[in-house]
Amino acid sequence: MLKSVSIITVNYNHHHLTEALLYSIFSKNTYPSVEIVVVDNGSDTNPLPAWQQQFPAVRFIRSEVNLGFAGGNNVGIKAATGDYLFLVNNDTEFTESLVEQLVHTLNIHPDCGIVSPKIRYYDTPNVLQYAGYTEMNYYTCRNRCIGQFEEDKGQYDNCTGITGFAHGAAMMIKREAIEKAGLMAENFFLYYEEMDWCEYIKRAGYTVHVNMQALIYHKESMSVGKASPLKEYFMNRNRLLFIRRNAPTLKRVSFLFYFLLVVSPRNIIQYVSHKNYRFIPILFKAITWNFTHTTNSKILGYSFNQ
Repeated sequence: MLKSVSIITVNYNHHHLTEALLYSIFSKNTYPSVEIVVVDNGSDTNPLPAWQQQFPAVRFIRSEVNLGFAGGNNVGIKAATGDYLFLVNNDTEFTESLVEQLVHTLNIHPDCGIVSPKIRYYDTPNVLQYAGYTEMNYYTCRNRCIGQFEEDKGQYDNCTGITGFAHGAAMMIKREAIEKAGLMAENFFLYYEEMDWCEYIKRAGYTVHVNMQALIYHKESMSVGKASPLKEYFMNRNRLLFIRRNAPTLKRVSFLFYFLLVVSPRNIIQYVSHKNYRFIPILFKAITWNFTHTTNSKILGYSFNQ
């Protein structure tokens, strides 16, 4: 039986990117059984009235508050009807046979719960962003994105199969895997949530795959984004939260000492050297959050003013 696929994307104040993605899906997708669900995540201006006229075949949902990456996608997942759910960033560009290839992976591997395609940078289309992930080192909370910034010469095309983690920009999940592992944890809000989800899916008995015959383009820049209070806070807070939720006790304790005695002093030195003094209290705020909140603390929307 043909599996149905729900394509889910989340918009937040980037209407033109979402519209470009929708045109990309309509022009490139050839898989016959798809629905498209777009969640507007509390954008300053509600785009739904115009979109509903422009794209009548798409299901649009409006959240009045910004629920973050996980929360916005969870809204779409709850509304979707597909056997497989394809979560894509709104700054991606589809290619032909993308959906077919990912569906094929899930179909032929009963143990596969989630799969990502090869990802290249849209602005430098011959350069890889993702060809899989290595496993996580729980003593340092470090791993490596395979192939990133390398010219794609097919060097990883035979790496189709099990990988450490899916990529949050594009990942297709079996509904049954979500039913067993649960939805994405919304208290991450930004960063690490898809890695946390992959760990829960693996603990539910599934594997994570990459399909190098499937390709999607990502409009994210190759350059590292500028430091910001928002990024510094969530990258540090969620690195700790990820370990708290996933690492065995010994590794969790070891990482805590590593973060407090190595990572934090190093970060402070970097903040001072770059004259980003305002980041120092943000770092302490990120650490303190993990001592005052449980690993399942709920967040209903989020505003960050520093």
